[in-house]
Amino acid sequence: MLMHTQTDAAAATAPILALDGITKTFPGVKALDGVSLRLFPGQVTALVGENGAGKSTVVKTLTGIYQPDGGDILLDGAATRFATPQDAAKVGITAIHQETVLFDELSVAENIFIGHAPRGKFGLIDWTTMQRRATEILRSIGAQIDPGHKLRDLGIANKHLVAIARALSIDARVVIMDEPTAALSHKEIQELYELVETLKAQGKAILFISHKFDEIFRIADRYTVFRDGQFVGDGLIDDVTESELVKMMVGRDVSQVFPQRESHIGDEVLQVVGYDHPTEFADIGFTLRRGEILGFYGLVGAGRSEFMQALFGITKPSKGVTKIDGMIRIIRSPADAIIHGVVYVPEDRGKQGAITALPIFQNVTLPSLGRTSHRGFLRLAEEFSLAREYTQRLDLRAASLDTDVGNLSGGNQQKVVIAKWLATQPKVIILDEPTKGIDIGSKAAVHEFMAELAAQGLAVIMVSSEIPEILGMSDRVIVMREGRIATELAGEDLTPETLVRHAAGI
Repeated sequence: MLMHTQTDAAAATAPILALDGITKTFPGVKALDGVSLRLFPGQVTALVGENGAGKSTVVKTLTGIYQPDGGDILLDGAATRFATPQDAAKVGITAIHQETVLFDELSVAENIFIGHAPRGKFGLIDWTTMQRRATEILRSIGAQIDPGHKLRDLGIANKHLVAIARALSIDARVVIMDEPTAALSHKEIQELYELVETLKAQGKAILFISHKFDEIFRIADRYTVFRDGQFVGDGLIDDVTESELVKMMVGRDVSQVFPQRESHIGDEVLQVVGYDHPTEFADIGFTLRRGEILGFYGLVGAGRSEFMQALFGITKPSKGVTKIDGMIRIIRSPADAIIHGVVYVPEDRGKQGAITALPIFQNVTLPSLGRTSHRGFLRLAEEFSLAREYTQRLDLRAASLDTDVGNLSGGNQQKVVIAKWLATQPKVIILDEPTKGIDIGSKAAVHEFMAELAAQGLAVIMVSSEIPEILGMSDRVIVMREGRIATELAGEDLTPETLVRHAAGI
């Protein structure tokens, strides 16, 4: 196994923050098993690992949410402990999360300083100082935003900048970025890169967590790899290749991410004719056959997800006809769609795909209660049996089916959502960004299963923003631009260049 030691030249600079032999155990799970991590001033360290490797647990340990069971946290070489998130913030440790909670009805400045607003006489909020400091922080990251504006009036990109400003509103020395580009456009990602360079120039130590290897090799100075809660290795990013990093992550070679599959395309199962929406899309029409994987590609704002939600009955189109097995079907709600054999795995699995406070088995069986109940009474044994069948097919990793979905890694949450809909025995499954935010090992498992579903005759629609995934999994691809179908591609016409040209209108 490739191992990188801590004797490289750049180690001459002492780390601001380090973990040494940290362990953390939850009931039935050893989340961290003697891990180490070093964060250096003016450098970006990429923390790499599959879902379930322990990355989120490390972030929560560094920010005072979790207390380690063993090992040392070293700040400027001295052992310390963060009993609360406030303790971590006081010494300059801050985190920018993938899904930071903001408050639409508060102003930009109030969002930035919520929980630690500057105070004046008698403990009252010093509004003048708060506005001034908010302006200074926003300008430092290149954000031209009025701190007095309500957050609800901002676009997604500016809201993300407010979240970054909030994280920097403490005098940060260590900045943790957890999947910071997941919801950003290409232009916004480039602006984030510029911000990272600014933070590096200010001498801040940055921990960067991402599943996107192009980002890791573009932005990181160092890497640290975890696997199954254990430290595997670290080193300079210039000293490792992508294939070596993947092998360290998964403990095996992943030379072929996309499964080799022979398409056995059958009869037409779905026909969509003339779908329109007043603001989101227009004149959408296509066919889909059994055993086929139909990819939908487009840039942010192309209207792909909005159309899929209308097809599933979440939103109402102004017009459009759906035919399933040649019969016109009226779909006014998700319940109608499920009855007619159409299911939808949403992009936002946390908010739309699963009930995170419920255990795995109840999430999986929720749309199939008719199969697991008798005369109005649920039969627990049949619920467990159904959930076990589909979670085993997806190689779901959890201590038990009683585990709450909220305690699972992102990849395993995605598997729960897919298992839930497969248990309804659909004819058509819509997968909206099926591998977003999950690691390369879990991606390979989802791709294998998609190929298996198609081989069994299920018709698959896959919405994806990742060109390799579109090229590697699709039999045909529909490219959308500004709410309309720009083109349909297949065979030799399906190349990265043609996808981008049609998506961008070049």
